[in-house]
Amino acid sequence: MGLLNERVAIITGAGGGIGRGVAHAFAREGAAVVIAEINEETGQQVEQELQGLGARALFVRTDVTSKASIEAAVQATVAHFGRVDILVNNAFIPTPNVLLEEKTDEMLELTLTSALWATWWAMRAVMPHMREHRWGRIVNFYSIDTETGAWLHADYNTAKSGIVGLTRSAASEWGRFNITVNAIAPTAMGATFFKLAAENPGFAERSAAARPLGRSGDPEQDIGPAVVFLSSEMSRFITGETLHVDGGLHLPGYNSRPPHVPAREY
Repeated sequence: MGLLNERVAIITGAGGGIGRGVAHAFAREGAAVVIAEINEETGQQVEQELQGLGARALFVRTDVTSKASIEAAVQATVAHFGRVDILVNNAFIPTPNVLLEEKTDEMLELTLTSALWATWWAMRAVMPHMREHRWGRIVNFYSIDTETGAWLHADYNTAKSGIVGLTRSAASEWGRFNITVNAIAPTAMGATFFKLAAENPGFAERSAAARPLGRSGDPEQDIGPAVVFLSSEMSRFITGETLHVDGGLHLPGYNSRPPHVPAREY
């Protein structure tokens, strides 16, 4: 018996990176998984991978910048599987890594929409179904960057900070329906990791060395089990929590100032 047997989960951005890893972890624990992904090729590929494991899986093309698309994904889930028990809000659309004074309003709008608004829309869409069954698990993704004020990520930090507030508010208000709402701050070898590694030679090695465990995380083996835990009965008395899943990176913290930017300009 898997920890998520008979549960139905929607995972946004499950076509690659951390989302794909979480989808695999869920499938191995018996969940039916909806891959809510905008990329049809990767979404269908993950659907086939999960079905190859013997899991129930459904790809639903989902644009997280569209409220209507997110609501349609929830409706498709219920139509196909009859219910929705778990929501994992993983997807977001990255913007260029530039200094705060170079960030544009359009960059902020895209990040807020794909991260914060998407999380808001998805949570509100699944809540009536979870309330009906008096059981639900919502796991949102935030970031250590919000705590360190990571350079070049001002729009991302803003959106992810909002997700923490939303997580705690929903945990307070929806606990009366037996819905738990938690957030994790994962760091792993996902899409953002490989983007930074490509842009910054030596990033992968420095990233591993900065962690007390001395390695970077694996999406399926390291991040997936944490999300499984927060989505299962094992975490039934945990809500409103934020959890670092980063190999201890949050302990020493880190300085993300780009080498070409002086420490003082006055």
